Amino acid sequence: MKFEVKYKPSYAMLVASLNQGEAIAAESDTMVYMDPTIEVHAPKHEKSLLGSLSLSIIGGQSFWVNDYTATEGSGDVAFASAPLGDITHLDITSDHGFIIQKSAYVASTPSVNLDVKWEGFTKGLFGNGLFMIKVTGNGLLFINTFGAIDVHTLKAGQKLLVTNFHLVGFSDTCSYKVTKFEGFKETILNSEGLVTQITGPGNVYIQTKNLDEFTKWLWTLLEPKVRNVRH
Repeated sequence: MKFEVKYKPSYAMLVASLNQGEAIAAESDTMVYMDPTIEVHAPKHEKSLLGSLSLSIIGGQSFWVNDYTATEGSGDVAFASAPLGDITHLDITSDHGFIIQKSAYVASTPSVNLDVKWEGFTKGLFGNGLFMIKVTGNGLLFINTFGAIDVHTLKAGQKLLVTNFHLVGFSDTCSYKVTKFEGFKETILNSEGLVTQITGPGNVYIQTKNLDEFTKWLWTLLEPKVRNVRH
């Protein structure tokens, strides 16, 4: 499969060029356009192309992924996510997977497994309504960010503290601990005061913008208008 990420870094769109018989899986709301040679199917059961993933509704969180297959010849299919930002790809191998935020997922090749039964998703260990997906297998994973992508490569034992709304994902070779950041909860951190301490070796992907803070800022503009309408 060939692919191109167009309009980087602020308005990124992934275009996958599929040969006949090739497939790609993608979050259902991200499809922009596709050629008529491509068929779309929702996984019919858990052990579909995506292994353990079908539909999951946990704690009010839903996650739909569709399979896009070139059945009538080659064709293109394009994907883009709602947040204004970048898209990049991660190489998934049998000895190097990733843990990513659910909202960061855009697409993946069929041999990549997305595990939503992992406790990071089912228990929401990262707080703030954030759920993480464990990604394993072999192939390509495409993720999006709100804002630019900031990548940190940690050496063995090296630590990094990341506020949770800025955390996109990290290598599964890293260890992590979700903790309260003491002392500054009300001033510099999100309302729950949670950060994730990540310990290398591995890569950490961070987004430069905070969607939670963006919505709060947007509400400061909208609230006076809403109040005037109500009165």
